[in-house]
Amino acid sequence: MTLAFFEKAKEITSKLEATEAEAIHQAAEILANGLAKGGIIQAFGSGHSYAAAIEICGRAGGFIPSKVIHDPAMGIYESIEGVGGLLTHRLEAKPGDVFFLISNSGRNPLSIELAEWVKAQGNPLIVVTALDISKNSTSRHSSGKLLYEFADVVLDNHSAFGDAALSVDGFDAKICGTSSFAAVLLLQQVIYEAVEKLVAKGVEPPIYKSANIDGGYEYNFALEDQYADRIFRY
Repeated sequence: MTLAFFEKAKEITSKLEATEAEAIHQAAEILANGLAKGGIIQAFGSGHSYAAAIEICGRAGGFIPSKVIHDPAMGIYESIEGVGGLLTHRLEAKPGDVFFLISNSGRNPLSIELAEWVKAQGNPLIVVTALDISKNSTSRHSSGKLLYEFADVVLDNHSAFGDAALSVDGFDAKICGTSSFAAVLLLQQVIYEAVEKLVAKGVEPPIYKSANIDGGYEYNFALEDQYADRIFRY
């Protein structure tokens, strides 16, 4: 039996390698410059896109100066205009901060209003989205804008309409979404290249060590203390 999702994953991986390298390089440069200036990563994903946000915030092998922008409703109200504006009242943007907004469709007001706020603060914005799908969608925000239109860099996950990508004979619905898998590849490569760039600049990258290795907790806690006023706030 063919491992169907493995085959789809290989297909998407090849497509990302062929099309997204330049965008990845640009995003890594923005991130390295921001972190070198003392900024932090702030990442947001509504609904299931939350999985991509936590991929680059607070995990072993990732940057310590990072935090997820939490949506208390977990995406229930992402299509209602004004919700994003309310959420921004709990946010803070400082020079050097780099924002990652992840949305497959990029059409819902919540992410769009966050993007508007980020750009009003003058901070760089990296968007992960399904670009072709978004361009062929209508915005649910009164501005008529889509998320990718606010981005300094767009990382295209190349997912299919509706995200689900595979069919099963005798079953009338697509299954197995690919956007999360693709986002992991894109974002982790950005992290890797940002670390490379920081090292080249002579900057020690503040990276989480695994808490499961001896000394990991102590190493992480010492670095977390340096960023506590930023990463442990809402």
